[in-house]
Amino acid sequence: MSVFQLNQYPVFPPADLAEPEGLLAVGGDLSPLRLLEAYRQGIFPWYEPGEAILWWSPQPRLVLFPQKMHVSRRLQRTIASGRFTLSADSAFAQVIAACAAIPRRDGRGTWLGADMQAAYILLHELGFAHSVECRQDGVLVGGLYGLCLDRVFFGESMFSAVTDASKIALAGLVQAAPRLNIELIDCQVSSGHLLRLGAEEIERDHFLRLLRRLIHRPEPQEKWRLPYTGKEGNGTADAKRGIGSHEQDVKPTDT
Repeated sequence: MSVFQLNQYPVFPPADLAEPEGLLAVGGDLSPLRLLEAYRQGIFPWYEPGEAILWWSPQPRLVLFPQKMHVSRRLQRTIASGRFTLSADSAFAQVIAACAAIPRRDGRGTWLGADMQAAYILLHELGFAHSVECRQDGVLVGGLYGLCLDRVFFGESMFSAVTDASKIALAGLVQAAPRLNIELIDCQVSSGHLLRLGAEEIERDHFLRLLRRLIHRPEPQEKWRLPYTGKEGNGTADAKRGIGSHEQDVKPTDT
């Protein structure tokens, strides 16, 4: 196998032609059309700022089926305490900036450069990218963001400035998953953190089949509304479905 060089057209080689570590192609751009086509085919960009854009499709693929998420009793108590409030699509740029600011374990700078942030903010403005925000006393302390295409949410990253904040954000998304018609969360690459939350590894061809079944009309959506707060008392039971994050040496993660 070899790494493919992309040109100006938003066309990708089949994802199953990726190198063993998941690298498929290099080059191209971060235009909305190319990004949407990539995610629809199980491909995503991940590269160092200032370097050529790299496109990946890992084997195996880590996914989370919302109904399989595991929430500990301690986290359930935190959700029920009412100390945090949740919203959606109210601070997308701040969430992605906070994810980019998390230091990496290897000491290098963020993988979320200015061009990546701008590309996802544009997708948010177009109705394809969404965020969930967690606040404490009105201050943004955690959140997550990703793309939603039909019945698939492609989780990109999450951050937590206080303990459990991003986990509470994902619990809120989980609670809303049936209403948002989300049946699959893509977590991209494996991590112990995600596996403990109920994520599982599946073969890439299985993942691609799921995308073909679940993505039919990847149309833009209205801004999400997430009225849930822990005070309402209905988050604990529903928190057993949700979205994952990435390990720190891959993408920013919750702590």
